[in-house]
Amino acid sequence: MSFKSKFTLIALSATLAVYTIAGAWLATRAQQPANDPGAQQKIFESVLQHIQNDYVDEPNMEKVRAGALRGLAYGLDPYSTYLTSEQVKDYRAGSKSNQVGLGAELSQVASFLYVVAPVKGSPADQAGVRAGDIIEYIDGKATRDISLYDARQLLNGAPGSEVKLRILRANSQPLTLSVKRGSFRAPAAEARMEAGRIGVLRINSLDSGEAADARAHLQDLVKQGAQRIILDLRSVAGGEIQEGVTVANLFIRDGQIAKTIGREQKVLKGFEADPKLVLFNGPVVVLIDSGTAGAAEVIASAFLEDKRGDVVGEKSFGAGAEQELFTLRDGDGLLLTTVKWASGSGKPFLGEDRNHSGIAPSVEVKRAENQDAADVEDVTGNDEEKPNQPKPKSPSEPVAPKSQPEDTQMKKALELLRDKPAAPAQRAA
Repeated sequence: MSFKSKFTLIALSATLAVYTIAGAWLATRAQQPANDPGAQQKIFESVLQHIQNDYVDEPNMEKVRAGALRGLAYGLDPYSTYLTSEQVKDYRAGSKSNQVGLGAELSQVASFLYVVAPVKGSPADQAGVRAGDIIEYIDGKATRDISLYDARQLLNGAPGSEVKLRILRANSQPLTLSVKRGSFRAPAAEARMEAGRIGVLRINSLDSGEAADARAHLQDLVKQGAQRIILDLRSVAGGEIQEGVTVANLFIRDGQIAKTIGREQKVLKGFEADPKLVLFNGPVVVLIDSGTAGAAEVIASAFLEDKRGDVVGEKSFGAGAEQELFTLRDGDGLLLTTVKWASGSGKPFLGEDRNHSGIAPSVEVKRAENQDAADVEDVTGNDEEKPNQPKPKSPSEPVAPKSQPEDTQMKKALELLRDKPAAPAQRAA
């Protein structure tokens, strides 16, 4: 065999070997899951090594560690967070602390602090904070990219002290509100009768004990002759899952009302309807909006899945989760979501993002003031004047008083119920 032939054979063999090795490596990479923790850890270690070896100054590794841990938790959900040792002590102190807040259910959207809903009658509500507001600054400190826990600590303070909030609101110029911190309690449920023997039951809170109050008001409506019910859950956020189950059970006779689920969709606890607790069998319409979250979503989802009645309004926010504190070295902690609340069929209310969170109504009706509302992601850019936006009137021009917008959602609920046959005589148990 000539030298040329031998060289060609060797070159061909080498090429085949390279392709074989490369193919095996690519096959291994293809089989490796995208969520492989080992691969992620190697990237993390590589970044840390570059910081130690190549950063222009001597890095403060304690700060680097704290920042890294915050970032790890920040990438999960709004409620999981890294806590310093001091924050761990504050967290464990809980209600023993002498600090009070503003009275609003909060979350994060587009990396900003987001008001799911203020509690009716709370300092936030009285100061004019609304559901859907973005709190851009708290006493001059930016809320973007800080944890929900850190933001709450900025909001909390001594009773009677004031905090200034810079608010971004859809279709509005930025505004600053002063809120006086104080203790508060959400008002009890409210009930009234409308024409056509329609009872309206307005829930204001689903904290511990509120379901019993809702039951008492429903009994009173039945005594007054209500044959149809509107259950108003708008801007009811937070609360306890058992309270939501108990309210739903006033109307739903059987089946699974809700579940709590853990890792790998494992059902931790199921909540079954008890037929003995049903109080009303007639037609019902439930009202929800973007401020409906948590325990109120338990009720709305139960009505939808049981086909018990129409759910009217806007898509709910999507919340309902429980966190567990894991203590780390040096007293730091990781507050980690370990439980999610879910409907009877097992669909969690809190999804991986806003598009996959919350409950869609069976009959969508937007509030009049929300017809042209911008997306949350667009609200943060409203410092500049937008085209086609009416300019504010000059002081010399008379300003007409704002009329109260029509409650289009309540109007639709009344229309739907008036078309339904009346319920048989109810037993006011």
